[in-house]
Amino acid sequence: QVQLVESGGGLVQAGGSLRLACAASGRTFSNSGIGWFRQAPGKEREFVAGIHGVSWSGASTGYADSVKGRFTISRDNAKNTVYLQMNSLKPEDTAVYYCAASSIIRAPTIRAAYNYWGQGTQVTVSS
Repeated sequence: QVQLVESGGGLVQAGGSLRLACAASGRTFSNSGIGWFRQAPGKEREFVAGIHGVSWSGASTGYADSVKGRFTISRDNAKNTVYLQMNSLKPEDTAVYYCAASSIIRAPTIRAAYNYWGQGTQVTVSS
């Protein structure tokens, strides 16, 4: 059974940092695109960052404009884990953060491309 489990969320002051982790089990995801999405109350779930499988441009990455320069996505294939390092956090980053594995090697920005989802982890940034 495939499972994605997020961890690392919490409460942090504006300007602070958090590192989220997404641990996968049930199969190897080294050649699957992995994405991080977030959903704030009353808003649609939105793409935050994605990392392609290792065979696609050396696992290149992509980011939403709102987090570019502040967030970094990376993967440790030996641990079957993807990380999201979040720096310079802002109150508008407050949301539930989800990781997801796509059915292809790339990590698209659209939710429909992902067929495995974690349960989410809450990130709250106070002002």
